[in-house]
Amino acid sequence: MIRFLSPWWLLTVLPVLGVAGAYWWRQRRRRAYAVQFSNVELLRTIAPRGIGPYRRHAAPVALLLSLFVLALGLARPAVDAREPLERATVMVALDVSLSMMSNDVAPSRLQAAQQAAKEFVRELPDQFNVGLVSFARSANVLVSPTKDHDMVISAIDGLQLAEATATGEAVFVCLDAIAAVPSDGAPNPPPARIVLLSDGYRTYGRSIEDAAQAALDANVPVSTIAFGTDTGTVNISGSDQRVPVDRRALEQLAVTTGGYFYEAATAEGLRQVYEDMGSSIGYKTVAKEIGRVFLGLGLLLALGAAGLSLLWTSRLV
Repeated sequence: MIRFLSPWWLLTVLPVLGVAGAYWWRQRRRRAYAVQFSNVELLRTIAPRGIGPYRRHAAPVALLLSLFVLALGLARPAVDAREPLERATVMVALDVSLSMMSNDVAPSRLQAAQQAAKEFVRELPDQFNVGLVSFARSANVLVSPTKDHDMVISAIDGLQLAEATATGEAVFVCLDAIAAVPSDGAPNPPPARIVLLSDGYRTYGRSIEDAAQAALDANVPVSTIAFGTDTGTVNISGSDQRVPVDRRALEQLAVTTGGYFYEAATAEGLRQVYEDMGSSIGYKTVAKEIGRVFLGLGLLLALGAAGLSLLWTSRLV
């Protein structure tokens, strides 16, 4: 069904209708004047043989139609069209706890994780949605799932450290963000993955085991990347504290949910995270403008009117 995106321009049809009315009135006056001759046979004899009544009106009608169609074109006619929409979603969860400032991984755990996360986002197919969650004492969605991957990369660069590590909460928040992705006409939830970058030890929030079960129930694999060594330390309030990596917890999270566990992040390895995701296509309804069709039809009608006038009257107007 055709609808108009700028309906106020439909007012331009009124002058066209006015011209059409004036033409009809003029033809009625002409016919009334002609019947004043009492001897119609004499009138036919003295009048020159011209074009028939249908031909006489063809050019003006074509011209009026062209003006009408062009006026409609100004109102931006459009039709509703279904546009396919890729729904595959990847959430990146990045640990910003104070232990991530340890420099046992150069230049620091956090900077190494940021670099790996940015490289991962750049590798993702352009049509995938990607979001970002940071977590310390709490987990927060910094970027909701979007196809604007540059926005996610910019947010990764702006991460700030904070106290505590709520690893389980990060998984739950990622699952909520995935569940919020619109269905867009598809019958099933979108294929989704979580990539969690951390040094492991949970100190706050819901347990990693509960988070793993929730991800398993939602059919969302969680791949984990461990940053750091067993000898890592950080200086907090003037005191050096050991911050070893909890590889076992991170690996168990990945294994339980069907994801991958990495101790060293590489682009080739991380590509496994999304290569088996497949695709889920939904649809959204968008207005597709067809104004060019109206403008083209109007032009053809105007050219037809000019051609008929030249052919049958030897005049352009």
